[in-house]
Amino acid sequence: MPPHRIAISRWTLRTAALIALAVGSWADAGFAATDTALLPRNLSPWGMFVNADVVVKAVMVGLALASLATWTVWLSKSIELRRATALARQRLAGLESDTTLAQLEHDSAEGRDAVAQLIQSAAREASLSGWSFDNDFKERVALRLERVEAAMSRRIARGTGVLATIGAVAPFVGLFGTVWGIMNAFIGISEAHTTNLAVVAPGIAEALLATALGLVAAIPAVVIYNHLVRQIGAYRALLGDASAQVLLLVSRDRGRSARPASRAAE
Repeated sequence: MPPHRIAISRWTLRTAALIALAVGSWADAGFAATDTALLPRNLSPWGMFVNADVVVKAVMVGLALASLATWTVWLSKSIELRRATALARQRLAGLESDTTLAQLEHDSAEGRDAVAQLIQSAAREASLSGWSFDNDFKERVALRLERVEAAMSRRIARGTGVLATIGAVAPFVGLFGTVWGIMNAFIGISEAHTTNLAVVAPGIAEALLATALGLVAAIPAVVIYNHLVRQIGAYRALLGDASAQVLLLVSRDRGRSARPASRAAE
C-alpha cells in the first residue's frame, strides 16, 4: 500500500476513535442529566414530603395529626388531673375533720368534683331514708359510693384510649406508607432503566420518612399513656380514700343519733 494511503487510513482511525469518545462522553452526560432531572431538588423533610406520592402524603398528614392529638390529650388531661387531684385532697381534708354528713352536704352543694359527688350521693340516700340510720343504711350508701366512684373514674380516664390506639397503630400506618413508597421507587427504577443510587435513594428516603413519622407519633403516645395511667391510678386511690371516709362519717352519724335515743329510753 502506498505511503499516502497508509497515512490516510491512520488519520481515519484516529478521527473515528475521537468521534467515538465524543459520542460516549455526550451519552454519559445525557444519562447524568437524566438522572439529575429525576432527582428532587430538595431532600429536606419538607422537600421529601412535597415530592412524595399522594398515598404517602396522606399517611404523613395522618401521622402528624395523630401526633398533634397526642400532645393535645396530654396537655388537657394533665390540667384536668391536677385540678381534680387538688380538689379531691381538699375535700378529703374536710372529711377527716369533726363534722357531719349534713354539714358536708351543705358545703359541697355547688361542687361538681368527684368527692363532692360522693358526699351528695350519701346525703341523697340519707334523705331518702328520712335520715334514719338503720342497719342497712351503710350498705346502701356503700353501693351508691361504688357507682359514683366508678363513674368518676371513667370520666377522668376519658380520652386516654386515643393515646393507646395511636401508640399501637401509628407504627403500622408508617410502615404502610414506607411499603407504598418503596413500591413506587421500584416502579420509578424500572421506568428510568437505571439502578443508579442517585435515582433510587430519594424515593427510598421519602418512603422511610413515613416510618420515622410513625415512630415519632407512637413513642410519645405510649410514654404519655403510661404516665397518665399512673396519675389516674393515684386519683382513683384518692377517691377510694374519700369513699372510706364517707362511710366512716356515716358510722359516726349513726352513733351520734343512737346516743340521744338511748338516753331518752333511760
